[in-house]
Amino acid sequence: MIRSDIIRGHLDSIILRLILEKDRYGYEISKEISLRTDNRFQIKEATLYAVFQRLEKKELIESYLGGVSQGGKRKYYKITMLGKAYLNEIVTEWKELKEIIDLFLEG
Repeated sequence: MIRSDIIRGHLDSIILRLILEKDRYGYEISKEISLRTDNRFQIKEATLYAVFQRLEKKELIESYLGGVSQGGKRKYYKITMLGKAYLNEIVTEWKELKEIIDLFLEG
């Protein structure tokens, strides 16, 4: 299991990346994270919705209601132009950071 404090600082970019691929709803995102990490990382629902609120406030994502499923309308999230620009910056930063840390930790 990955220590949540290590990954916490990267949740915004992970979620933005998943929403960049296609518009998604909350449960779908948490399932996708579990799936892609082979259950090594799972995001709590409360954490996920806190990230959505933060990203919406910064205008990096927008939400809209989708069609009715299992009795209610799902809230979907889509990335904005600002969100795409922000994600590009984060990816560039991450690559640099990864190179530097690899220099020391990869031996």
